[in-house]
Amino acid sequence: MAPLLVLLLAGVVSASRGDREPVYRDCVNACEQRNCTGSRLQDFRAEQPLYMRLTGWVCLDDCRYQCMWDTVSLYVKEGYSVPQFHGKWPFSRFLFFQEPASALASFLNGLANLMMLQRYRASVPASCPMYHTCLTFAMVSINAWFWSTIFHTRDTAITEKMDYFCASAVILHSIYLCCMRTLGLRYPSFATAFGAVLVVLFACHVSYLTLGRF
Repeated sequence: MAPLLVLLLAGVVSASRGDREPVYRDCVNACEQRNCTGSRLQDFRAEQPLYMRLTGWVCLDDCRYQCMWDTVSLYVKEGYSVPQFHGKWPFSRFLFFQEPASALASFLNGLANLMMLQRYRASVPASCPMYHTCLTFAMVSINAWFWSTIFHTRDTAITEKMDYFCASAVILHSIYLCCMRTLGLRYPSFATAFGAVLVVLFACHVSYLTLGRF
C-alpha cells in the first residue's frame, strides 16, 4: 500500500531545462550557422588557442558555452532560477578546463591517493595477507580520480563513461575489500568466487550502458 501511495504522490519532472529552452536552441543554431561554416570556421580555427585545439574544443562547443551564459543571464534578469544544461549546472570555463574547481579537486584526491599508496608500500611488507588487495584498491582509486579529472576538464561521451565506469569499479572493489577483510582470509575460495561475481556484474553493467542508452 505504501509504495502505491508514493507513486500517487510522484510528479512529472523534466531534466536539463536550459538546453530545452527555445532561446538557447535558437542561439546555438544561429551561432553555428554564423561562425561554424565556411570562411568563418577557418577564422575560428585560426584564432583558437592551441591548448583549446589540443583538448578537443570545437566551434560548436564555443557556441553552446556562449549561448548557455546568454540564457542564464536572461533567466536571472527575468527572476528565474539558474537552469541546468545537458544535465549539468553552468560553470565558468578557465583555459581549457570546463569545470576548474571540480577538476582541481579530483586531481588533489588522486594525488592524495598516490601519496598514501607510496607510504603504504614503504611501511607495509608485501607478505601481509591484505597487501595485494589494498594495493590493487589504491590503483583502482587512482585510476578513477584520473578519469574524474579528465572528465571535469573536458566533458565528452567517452570521458563521461570512463568517469562513471571507473567510479563504479571503486565501489565494487570496496565491497570486495570488505569481503576479503571479514571472510576472505579464512575462506579464500569464497573470496575468489565472490570476486568473480563482482567482475561479471561490472562487465554486465558496462556492457548494458555502452550498448544501450547511457
